[in-house]
Amino acid sequence: MRSINMLDLKAEYDLFRDDIREAVDQVLESQYFIGGPAIADFEAAMRSRIGASEAVAVSSGTDALLCSLMALGVGPGDEVVLPAFTFFATGGVVARLGATPVFVDVDERTFNLDPACVASALSDRTKAVIVVHLFGQCADMVALREVVGDRKVALVEDACQAIDATDHGEAAGTLGDVACFSFYPTKNLGGFGEGGMITTNDEKLGAFARQLCRHGQSDRYFHEHVGGNFRLDTMKAAILKVKLAKLSEFTDRRRKNAASYDRLLAGSPVTTPLVRDGCKHVYHQYTITCDRRDDLVAFLRDRGVGAGVYYPLGLHRQPCFAGKGGGGSLPVTDRLCERVVSLPCHPMLADDDIAYVAGAIHEFFGTSMSVDATGKAGAKARA
Repeated sequence: MRSINMLDLKAEYDLFRDDIREAVDQVLESQYFIGGPAIADFEAAMRSRIGASEAVAVSSGTDALLCSLMALGVGPGDEVVLPAFTFFATGGVVARLGATPVFVDVDERTFNLDPACVASALSDRTKAVIVVHLFGQCADMVALREVVGDRKVALVEDACQAIDATDHGEAAGTLGDVACFSFYPTKNLGGFGEGGMITTNDEKLGAFARQLCRHGQSDRYFHEHVGGNFRLDTMKAAILKVKLAKLSEFTDRRRKNAASYDRLLAGSPVTTPLVRDGCKHVYHQYTITCDRRDDLVAFLRDRGVGAGVYYPLGLHRQPCFAGKGGGGSLPVTDRLCERVVSLPCHPMLADDDIAYVAGAIHEFFGTSMSVDATGKAGAKARA
């Protein structure tokens, strides 16, 4: 039976094997395992890549979020507005700092923050809004800036799934006051273990974040602040810089795969991702919505397709947030949690893999693909 997984990290590694081993050998020869030239080189490459003036390599995407909020002074008594439809870390870091996460709903078609919901959630205690660019598409930052207005409320980009995404030519990681990336192995730029990055165009904020990553030191053994150990390992930075060279190629392949899904699933009962005008979606996940989601997932897996569900339970429903900003109904998030399914879209897929997955979806729903002379595909009901 055919096997099409959500990722193929081994095939990806085969493309980089020699260059990665050379980079690792250089680190071993240098004996710089914390800091050193590899960290500085990777940070410089990221600054150049996205156009930010500051880039601070950190230990994970979660720590990037945590350190960014610490640098902004978020703490007890503060509120942080964020979407309920996202990965746990986005809300977890707020609670860890003693602040209150205020969960709001998202737009059903883009999966990103609904600016109207954010406007309703702002209060005198709001310190920040965490804007998640979910699944690889930038949220509507223009609308969110208008919502925040003159309030002293920071916009924090959770760009952990959105490296290489843009909105009207502006890169994710430069659209807010500070931004956070993840290099977890499954990400579009995936490392060999945990890793993350903080970017900002605020030099003072960037310098403070860098200080906090090193236990708040102003000089060795002199601590002006209580920070943490949020440094990225040198070996991981060297590997990430090697992989960064192929990011554009991988992004293009993901976008090509997504376009094929759009074409092959047209007319089927599933709803394919909506891309906002002016946005470059990088498809960390290609996420559809449909009825009978769980049955479809089981059907696909029986046919060797490793579909995934991100996410089956909104943060407002998580037990750990009960009485701490959670509870209540967020109808769009609740509905999405029952209807979303992500399809394999990684850059190692072959064209016929995409067709196989789309064909299986048509089989499940009793429709079939039809391709006209121009190569455009639709669907028709089976007799």
